[in-house]
Amino acid sequence: MSDANKRVLQQANAAVAAGDNEGFLSYCVDDVVWSTVGGETLHGKEAVRRLMAREYVQPPVFTMRELVAEGDHVIALGEIDSRDDAGNTVHNTYCDVWRLRDGKLAELRAFVIPVGR
Repeated sequence: MSDANKRVLQQANAAVAAGDNEGFLSYCVDDVVWSTVGGETLHGKEAVRRLMAREYVQPPVFTMRELVAEGDHVIALGEIDSRDDAGNTVHNTYCDVWRLRDGKLAELRAFVIPVGR
């Protein structure tokens, strides 16, 4: 199960990196919960869709350094580069803690730390 859960996250992240937000959302349950620690918590695919439309105008660039799975959880550690409103690159380090349900992404707790521009 852990390897299958890793593959789900890898495939979902590949969709985001390719600019395929709907492809990413196909890996999520309808009532997905997306929480950024110290930030907002989103409930449901439509809320995540709106966030992605706003934040991922250009697809982010992921560098996943570690991927650990245990039971129904997958933890990804790495870096992500995205663009701010002015079009400048923002570099972040992240730790995403995902819980899967029935083979789909159900809950995210994202720890995202800006490390430069």
